[in-house]
Amino acid sequence: MEVEQADLIWHNGELVAWEDAKVHVLTHGLHYGTGVFEGERAYETPKGPAIFRHREHLDRLFKSAELYYMPIPYTLEELRAATHELIAANELRECYIRPLVFRGYGHMGLYPLDSPVEVSIAAWPWGAYLGEEGKREGIRAKVSSWRRIPHDALIPHAKACGHYLNSVLAKVEASKAGYQEAILLDSHGFVSEGSAENVFAVCDGRILTPPQTASALDGIVRRSIVQIARDLGLEVIERDLARAELYLADEVFLSGTGAELVPVREIDDHRIGAGRPGPITTEVGRVFDQALHGRDSRYADWLDVVELPAGRPARMAGPA
Repeated sequence: MEVEQADLIWHNGELVAWEDAKVHVLTHGLHYGTGVFEGERAYETPKGPAIFRHREHLDRLFKSAELYYMPIPYTLEELRAATHELIAANELRECYIRPLVFRGYGHMGLYPLDSPVEVSIAAWPWGAYLGEEGKREGIRAKVSSWRRIPHDALIPHAKACGHYLNSVLAKVEASKAGYQEAILLDSHGFVSEGSAENVFAVCDGRILTPPQTASALDGIVRRSIVQIARDLGLEVIERDLARAELYLADEVFLSGTGAELVPVREIDDHRIGAGRPGPITTEVGRVFDQALHGRDSRYADWLDVVELPAGRPARMAGPA
């Protein structure tokens, strides 16, 4: 999806014009993938634009940076305030947010610790990652021939830039084969995650999802879905999932900040359930959407409200 340009980006403590947010071509992270990031969203709510689970995302950013030896030169509160400042300056009511921490220009070679740590935050209007139709009707997915990165090669718990070459390979393979998304297996052949989403299967009224030991990222939307499902009285079980269990499931859905909650109607040309979003997927998705937009008081503490300047119309998320 094409990026819809906003006015400003926060970079190393300053708001700079979108077109001036640049780095040197010898930036360490550009050559070696030495960076970590987050994907967040802000939604329109009755109290104004609010960032979904902002502190949890920033906390994971700091943990990812720690795992790859990148001390962030700002506090969590400073990055939270910078994000608020950026959204207000761009006058956005709904947007996608991308905090990025990376090793900058100054040294070359694999040893990264002498290169400076830089931080940027961008925000722009962005619709549904897998399309509004996909959210309504469900998508077709393919189990990738590429395996998810294992614990003994990289650190799947970190949301690191270089890791996503793994996801790129899977996404391109699925797209070229005519599918909308890929599902990766772990090194043992169990279901891990989508190219940018966590995976859930509904079997006999219970929700199953792979554990973190299956090289799956500890998704913040995943945590939210688990809590919502349990609040609805549903049983949620974290365990290894065999590939065929997805084919035989009554329902399958994916979750992530970009994708939000997306039903899967077909995997590897096997129809899932009735071939349309099932009742549990639909109900969990309904409550999740209410939570995102501040319409369910049970989840009010998930929202970090941003104060916008008065007097000018704000920009909403663009079309998918």
